[in-house]
Amino acid sequence: MRKNFRVVIDTQKCKGCGFCVKFCPKNIIHLNSDFNDKGYHSAVFSQKEKCTGCALCGLVCPDIAITVYEKGDEV
Repeated sequence: MRKNFRVVIDTQKCKGCGFCVKFCPKNIIHLNSDFNDKGYHSAVFSQKEKCTGCALCGLVCPDIAITVYEKGDEV
């Protein structure tokens, strides 16, 4: 049975460095064309069904703007 995961990106913390985009093995994170309140293009998570929950995006994020939850573990 495949587990489901939820990726939460705090767009106000994100500075658009692109590390999560580069390291996502499924290529399902990209930088938004819109700006956040600080003037950065924040990361956006798409194609949620393809997420394996590897959490590489959260591990490489220098701003701690990404959290990966297994469905049911959300706070």
